[in-house]
Parts: sequence; C-alpha cells; structure tokens
Amino acid sequence: MAVKQLFQLTQEGVKNLETELAYLKDVKREENKEALKEARAQGDLSENADYDAARNEQARIEARIAEIENILKNVKIIKTTTEDIVNIGKTVTVKFVETGEIKEFYLVGSIEADPRQRKISIESPIGKSMLNKNEGDLVEVKTETGRLFKLEIMEIK
Repeated sequence: MAVKQLFQLTQEGVKNLETELAYLKDVKREENKEALKEARAQGDLSENADYDAARNEQARIEARIAEIENILKNVKIIKTTTEDIVNIGKTVTVKFVETGEIKEFYLVGSIEADPRQRKISIESPIGKSMLNKNEGDLVEVKTETGRLFKLEIMEIK
C-alpha cells in the first residue's frame, strides 16, 4: 500500500490553492474549450499548430487541476502558535551577522514557498536552522553548497 503524502500548508496557502483551482476550472478550462473549438473549425487536425497548442494547454491545465486537488485532499493545515518560537506560519525578522543586513521571512510549507515574496520553506536551510528557536538566538545556516553564515533572530510575530 502506498504511503499517503501529507502537504503542510497555512490557511492562507489553502485559500490560495482553492482560488487557483476555481480559476482553472471556471475560466481557463472554458477558454481552452473555445480555443479547441476554433482550432477544430480550421479543418485538418494533422498539421494544425493551433489545435496542437490548445491540446498541450489543455493537458497543462488538467495536470495542474489534478495536482491541486491532490494537495487539497491530503493537506494538513498548520496552525500558527501563540508561542514566541520560530515555527511555520510565523514572520521572523533576522539579521545576517556578517553583513548586518536585516530581512523578514514568513515560514511556510514547501508548496507555499516563494522567495520573491520572502516566503521560505521550513525545509530550506534557513528555515530548518531557525525552527523552534527564540528571539535573540544566534543560528548557523549551512547552504546546500556548503557555505556557512550566521543569523540573529531579532523578532518573531
């Protein structure tokens, strides 16, 4: 029997996936149906680039729908704790000891991670090193390339 994979998400992450799923089903599927209909109307499908493109887009849409449905079916919603320790769902302000640079990160599950929005996974090197730590703690981070650096946890909210 296969092991069921659980996906750790914040409530916000679940909401975002539900919104994306509704958009894919209600908007993108319908747009794709129209594109397929128009491409079929062009006649011979054997050398119809528009038809091929629409079919490829259909496959991409359906694959993403299936992926999101699987995630939502196997989701474990992570509740934010009120404790002042670093955990999923917490926003953490850190200072890079070497440079003095201060950054703020929001800790999430791996599916929600988006470094451009400062959402980092608890499975990332920085996320792992800060997990269950307190304000004022100094943590050492080892990147996948072997580089070491230190962070000071300034604030947890």
